Amino acid sequence: MKRRNVLKSGMALLGVAGLKVPNVASEQNRGSFALDGNVVRFYHSAIKERFSITMVADTHLFKDDERGVPFQQFSGRMAKAYNQTIHFQTGAATNPEESFRKTLEIAKQEQSKLVALIGDIFSFPSEAAVEWVASQLKEAQLPHLYVTGNHDWHYEGMEGSSHSLRDTWIQKRLRPMYQNDHPLMSTREINGIRFLALDNSTYQITPEQLAFFRKEVATRQPVVLMVHIPLYAPERSLGFGCGHPKWNAQNDKNYQLERRERWPETGHSQTTLQFHKEVFSCPNLLGILAGHTHKPTLDIVNGIPQVITPPNAAGGYLKVELVPIS
Repeated sequence: MKRRNVLKSGMALLGVAGLKVPNVASEQNRGSFALDGNVVRFYHSAIKERFSITMVADTHLFKDDERGVPFQQFSGRMAKAYNQTIHFQTGAATNPEESFRKTLEIAKQEQSKLVALIGDIFSFPSEAAVEWVASQLKEAQLPHLYVTGNHDWHYEGMEGSSHSLRDTWIQKRLRPMYQNDHPLMSTREINGIRFLALDNSTYQITPEQLAFFRKEVATRQPVVLMVHIPLYAPERSLGFGCGHPKWNAQNDKNYQLERRERWPETGHSQTTLQFHKEVFSCPNLLGILAGHTHKPTLDIVNGIPQVITPPNAAGGYLKVELVPIS
């Protein structure tokens, strides 16, 4: 795979105005894209009319109440992690609740067609926080979808595998977030574009998710893929862990801090590696939107852009505009 270094000058990727790059790597036209700060634009002839969606990740809400007291031995560290933050644009003091509220206000003002909540909206699976988000979404009356990040379902120090703990706390706490969607995979079609959200919060992809991805892209409609953990791109750190060749137990430096299961000795499953391969060879994939690293970046692999959102805990979000071209 070849990675195009668009910004050879070394300027901050998401601070460059007017970056516009054609997707030229595949025989099938993927259109083109542009990046202005936290605004991403995809241009394609299949888009029926101009519209936008709002992508949110890494809010890290820590709101809790008496129901969370029995779990404080598992939630204590993350409950203190993002209580005060600095706004990603203004530098003013803010906090996760204020950031989430204001992002929904912006989405409503801009008539966003979808609010995509792509992981780590919660720092741990707090009932109070889930109820608060549900109330905010109801008040905003905006279409939305949700998949978890690696913190949403994680009580640090609780016994169990990442897959089993994810399943447990999705069912016990996070289920109201999904409406009628499958927790691990969902899609929305808007004006000719398919928005595909997959839960890769364990850094891995299941066989069912791979089959779902194949089915969705087989429609040949343009697709935007949204995941919490970024897909590996050359020279990127283990934060870009989905499909990373060095993702394994030997390189897992944080499992003791996060009090969780260590990554597998053998690294990724063949399913995850195959998913990574198929994503970056997909002819109708417009781009990938991800979170997790808390650092806005852009990579282009085989002509496919992967954009990381600034963290919503600091007011960050992506405005994603879809623009028709003739």
